[in-house]
Parts: sequence; structure tokens; C-alpha cells
Amino acid sequence: QVQLVESGGGSVQAGQSLRLSCVASAYSISNGCMGWFRQAPGEEREGVAAIDSDSRTSYVDSVKGRFTISKDNAKNTLYLQMNSLEPEDTAMYYCAASGSRWCLRRTAALYVYWGQGTQVTVSS
Repeated sequence: QVQLVESGGGSVQAGQSLRLSCVASAYSISNGCMGWFRQAPGEEREGVAAIDSDSRTSYVDSVKGRFTISKDNAKNTLYLQMNSLEPEDTAMYYCAASGSRWCLRRTAALYVYWGQGTQVTVSS
């Protein structure tokens, strides 16, 4: 049974940093495509960043230059380094896995497995 478990969320001030982690079980992140999504109350789920099996990445415009997605295949762990956090980044963040060749488009429907989420709250 595939499991994705996120950690690293928390409450920070604007301008600070957080690093999210996602540990995968029964799924090899080296072979698939992984993504980070976020959802704020009353908003649709948004694809923040994705990384494919060749380590190509994509980002939503609002986080470019501030967030970095990476993975450690040996640890089967996905990361999201978030710098210069803004109140608009406040949301529940989810890790997800996809086998689609189009996964870098960060479309939620292309992702099959999801974690339970970790909350990120940024205050001004």
C-alpha cells in the first residue's frame, strides 16, 4: 500500500523559511513524478512544484525564485524548500505522486497518490 507522509509544516513570520519533507513507502520516487500541491480554505488545490524521474522541475509562477523542489532517491524522500515566505503561501501542503508523462503540468488529476497534508501558516 502506497503511503506518502508529509512533515515540516508550521507557523512562521513573513520572510522566514520552512522545508517540507515527504517520505514515500511502497513507491519509488526515483521512477515516478512527484509534486507539491497546496490548498487554502475556500480555494482550489494548486500545483506548486513538480519534479520528474529525470529531475526536471516546474513551478507555479508565484513561487519561482523562492521555492525549490528536490528529492533524495536513496531516502525515497521529496522536499520543498520554501524561502521568503509570504502570507499568501498559507495553506495545507500536500505531497503527491504521478506516473503520467505530463506530470510537470502540475494538474491534480494526473496525480494518483496523495499524502495527508501538512499545514503552513505565514503571518505578516
